[in-house]
Amino acid sequence: MTINPKETETAVFHQYLLSSVSPRPIALASTIDSNGHVNLSPFSFFNCFSINPPILVFSPSRRVRDNTTKHTLENILETKEVVIHIVNFSMAEQMSLSSVEFEKGVNEFIKAGFTETKSTKVLPPRIAEAPISFECRVNEVISFGKKAGAGNLIICEVLLAHFKDEILDEKKMISPQKLDAIARMGANWYCRANNESLFELPKPGSKMAIGFDKLPSSILKSDILTGNNLARLASVEKMPPITKKTYSTIYKQMVELHENSNANKEAFITTVHNKIKVFIDANNIQQAWKLVIVADDFINTLP
Repeated sequence: MTINPKETETAVFHQYLLSSVSPRPIALASTIDSNGHVNLSPFSFFNCFSINPPILVFSPSRRVRDNTTKHTLENILETKEVVIHIVNFSMAEQMSLSSVEFEKGVNEFIKAGFTETKSTKVLPPRIAEAPISFECRVNEVISFGKKAGAGNLIICEVLLAHFKDEILDEKKMISPQKLDAIARMGANWYCRANNESLFELPKPGSKMAIGFDKLPSSILKSDILTGNNLARLASVEKMPPITKKTYSTIYKQMVELHENSNANKEAFITTVHNKIKVFIDANNIQQAWKLVIVADDFINTLP
């Protein structure tokens, strides 16, 4: 299916877009107007865009159904300050409740049952229950137009950051397990970054990587090794050295595996690739590579 946004109703493409670009972090934004009325509302058009200076950006879009603007945007245009809170699972229902379109002047802290705490650098209050709060000055607001659904980028500079002690590990860094953050999906769906959904992925970092083009053809065509598996192999800076003794030992294993496969080449390759996958899944990339190197040599001798 291919969709041209200009030939599709805004409300329809809106749903496709939100369901596609997910999960999205949630900014629970506290603002205040020039008369001192506090507002609280969640936004999932949100992310971090700079470290020095520390910049967070979120976007209160114009409502699709009636093309009205949100109180958060109106308050920010008046006072140029905001507190952005990160939402965890324990706040999910209250966060959702704060999204109700109450009349202007109604305090969502009270409606959603959150506790107001005085901020240090800005006028909008903080949520006492939030695991993380960023007191921000609004540097710029960029409007994308006056049509329904048009976004308004709120560019915020972090002046002060607050982190609850209970989300920190022994090194005083944020533990994703303890944070238990949630993120927005499409429609009514959210996801939770807890132990069941978290996984660790070593980054190649600043080093060079050999890339897919340097992988042996025998594994590129594998029905066992996934794209993720191959990427782990391709992320090494160079193929690991292998001693003659280690090479000889592994080669003998190849001979035995080939015999156990009744000299069936396809069955042998399947067995070897499964063994390689076990090493990769165990994060033993050096051993996986040694097996790849010797196996590739052995496969090339087969008819």
